[in-house]
Amino acid sequence: MRLIWQYFLLLSAFLLSVLCSREVPRLTLRQGTSDHRLPYQRNFNHSVFFLHEETQTLFIGGLNCVLQVNLNDSHVLENITLIADRDQSCDKCSCEYAVTVIEEFQDSILVCGTNGEHPKCWKLHPRDSNHSSEIEEYMDGTGISPHTSSQNSVSLAVDGDLYAAAPLYREGTSLQFRRKVGSQTSVWMYDSWIMEPTFISAFLARRPEDPMHEKIYVLFREKNSDSSPEADPWISRVARVCKVDKGGSKSFFQNIWTSFLKARLVCGIPGESLYFNRLQDVFVLHSKDWRDSQVYALFSSSWNSTAVCKYSLFELDAIFENSTFKDYEEEIPSPRPGTCVKDSRSLPTATINVIKNHPEMTDWVRPIQKDSPFYISNNNYTRIVVDRVQAADEKMYNVLLLATDSGMIHKILEDGSKAFIISETRLCSSSASVQTMKLNSEKRKLFVGYPGQMSVLDLQKCQDYNASCQDCVLARDPYCAWTENGCTSQTKGGTQNIATGETHICHNNAGPNKVMRIKRDVSSSSPVPLKIEHTVPMGFPYYLSCPIESHHATYYWMHGNHYSPCQQTLSDCLYLIPAVSEADYGEYTCESRERDYTKKVKKYNLRDPELHTRSSALKITAQKESVLTVSSAVLFIVHNLI
Repeated sequence: MRLIWQYFLLLSAFLLSVLCSREVPRLTLRQGTSDHRLPYQRNFNHSVFFLHEETQTLFIGGLNCVLQVNLNDSHVLENITLIADRDQSCDKCSCEYAVTVIEEFQDSILVCGTNGEHPKCWKLHPRDSNHSSEIEEYMDGTGISPHTSSQNSVSLAVDGDLYAAAPLYREGTSLQFRRKVGSQTSVWMYDSWIMEPTFISAFLARRPEDPMHEKIYVLFREKNSDSSPEADPWISRVARVCKVDKGGSKSFFQNIWTSFLKARLVCGIPGESLYFNRLQDVFVLHSKDWRDSQVYALFSSSWNSTAVCKYSLFELDAIFENSTFKDYEEEIPSPRPGTCVKDSRSLPTATINVIKNHPEMTDWVRPIQKDSPFYISNNNYTRIVVDRVQAADEKMYNVLLLATDSGMIHKILEDGSKAFIISETRLCSSSASVQTMKLNSEKRKLFVGYPGQMSVLDLQKCQDYNASCQDCVLARDPYCAWTENGCTSQTKGGTQNIATGETHICHNNAGPNKVMRIKRDVSSSSPVPLKIEHTVPMGFPYYLSCPIESHHATYYWMHGNHYSPCQQTLSDCLYLIPAVSEADYGEYTCESRERDYTKKVKKYNLRDPELHTRSSALKITAQKESVLTVSSAVLFIVHNLI
């Protein structure tokens, strides 16, 4: 059995290597200026971000403090200190307040943390003008914050209620999803519904036209009850509960969810029996109509690959509405288990019994692309967010922002059913992994938390493609378009070709563009770069280099009428000459071809030093003869004048 499993892993790795063969970011960028970084006073082993859109303030929770950051300039407005109770019984290393929850709750910002393994919550009233923030002890945080920062937790504030998943006990046990505090009654889960879960995300799907049927969705992975060697130890799940759920009656299921249902979340290639079972992160792209919302889920696998699967919230919800209940063979009672009702305490026992004993749906939740994930990668991605951008053609495009375990941010265009990797950017000087990400779509900025700093990725950094109209168009970046001011974020009326990236549109829309008035040949080649002169003796080894500007372009060298492929490194295209001969002298041009665009990147001229010496001697002789002739003429004129 073990040999079969090892063979399966090898086959999986081979198939995925084929599927991932084209996953190369077009550009490799670095954003290292101090304006885009906020160093922490100490490394945060755990951090949480909360974006307060009304005040345009970012709250960063770390160890013993909350930083309040102005989004306009990324400067700290205030450093609010939280001190753990020192009289609590805890080890020296654990007597700290690691902030794990920041939510807008009722009339304040709710901050909860470990408090030396005795969780506590505080109310934070953000500062007005020049006044300092007020912070007051609020309540016990057990069940809202974990006891240590390494323990799993999730929180969600909805309409004056706080929902949370956190262990009740210091050992990390009794981890479940609860409505913990707020205007409604507290409710929790039945113990047998989940097995050793890791909660990933929770969100509300709003239905303004029908608020009673609004539901909260919880995404998590749990231990697989199938312990066979070929079974993955984890299964990914999505569950839902009704927002109006008050629990059961006093006699049956009091303070326990009466609407809890769960289903298996599938991401894989069914035809190849390849599945990504370990849910890592989730981002929900909400729409005005909840049925148009999409769930982007990031998964990992046991063979060191990750995948992004995309789900329709309407199709996901339909599983709960229409599937049968796993292992339940009797007639489905009325009202159907999981239906939102005005007062759940009056639900019949038959309906609640199905929820109690058979909460899992028979059908699986499959992605929009039924036969494969949207994107498969050999990169180990850990975080995902998605932005929606209106381009110059007034169409809407989705842009995925994925963090790798080495701290890189990949910016990916959702091109129909395919992924186009626009760029990868390093924001941190080290290879530290990303702890958290928060998107500010209005300002087009991504806030990225590392152990030692918070960095800001400007999603409209169009100067990276500012060399020419062709460079701007080839980027296929919905945030950027070519205008008379170059490649800018003012996309309206600008030149873009998000669909294909072909550059012929630059000629069709050149207008008054001074760059576009440069004469180009029929192959849409670039202006000729300045020629670099090199004098090299015969018999010596030599190499020429030009920078690789795009990893999607093909680079080659032209010498006379001969084309040669380059020796390519991560950043340069090289032309190696083992020993320079007479035939190696002359002009060399490094060219790149990408789609319909040919660009001359570098141009060199190699010369024989002996010819150069003889040529210089002839020039000096000619110059001396010219000087003598001019001097004689001057003397003749002066003599005649006298």
